[in-house]
Amino acid sequence: MQSARTVLLVRPARFAFNAETAASNHFQRLLAGLSADEIHRRACTEFDNVVHQLRARQVNVLVVEDTPAPPKPDAIFPNNWLSTHADGRALLYPLHAPNRRPERRADVLETLSQQFQLREIVDFSGHEAENHFLEGTGSIIFDHRHCIAYACLSPRTDAGLLGEVAGLLDYRPLVFHATDAQGQAIYHTNVMLCIGAEFAVVCLESIRNEAEQQAVAESLRRTGHELIPITLAQVARFVGNMLTLQPATGRELLAMSQSAFEALAPEQRTLLERYCEMLPLPIPTIETIGGGSVRCMLAEVFLPAKNL
Repeated sequence: MQSARTVLLVRPARFAFNAETAASNHFQRLLAGLSADEIHRRACTEFDNVVHQLRARQVNVLVVEDTPAPPKPDAIFPNNWLSTHADGRALLYPLHAPNRRPERRADVLETLSQQFQLREIVDFSGHEAENHFLEGTGSIIFDHRHCIAYACLSPRTDAGLLGEVAGLLDYRPLVFHATDAQGQAIYHTNVMLCIGAEFAVVCLESIRNEAEQQAVAESLRRTGHELIPITLAQVARFVGNMLTLQPATGRELLAMSQSAFEALAPEQRTLLERYCEMLPLPIPTIETIGGGSVRCMLAEVFLPAKNL
């Protein structure tokens, strides 16, 4: 399956602007005039609404509470440290910012193991000591149906590590370079590429190398995806940061932020509605302060369910 039926979310204990990640995440911005308490309060309200809306659409949502110590300003983005797979494996990833590394928690894995078959944990986090990083499904966009792992290289995404993960999973890695409108490396692949079962939202103009751009486009088309191109201006509104989800009943959902939904052109919405029901979720504080959007909040759970 390309789309998960279950997602894991982490409710933040102290959401805040993370100065350690800002150097490589050019989507982060401070909100003037808001106290730290107000920023956290707004983020929690937005988080709770996301959970409510997903559950209302019959998506299975697991919520884990963040721990207050040590402070983890980006705990709300668990997809960067964890991915789970249909063969019962969970992969733990090396994170670029030292203050994000405590987000990897054994108790979260224990929570998963209570409901799902978790047969093996593969921990890549030791590569942090070598300054090699790969930030989960922020760095990697998995085409699970065709066993391809797409990744744009950045300080947070190492080609060698991608090759290791792809080899472990028996996927084919496809690496490329992508830059924003200012020519800066796009920090995570999941802000410029979203792959559904039969479509791909992709910012081809961010891939400046013609051969790499052609390789990505041809790979997506060859695997039966209709390409829905987006612009760099739309990337800045998190239009690429979407995720397809499979509810208990009904059509697939396409979760995105309200900002991303509003930035879509009418013809793009029409194309996407052929494949999914769009689910816009307002998270302006999380997006602005955290520099990540709805997809970043959702860690897909592909583990087999236990027969309880």
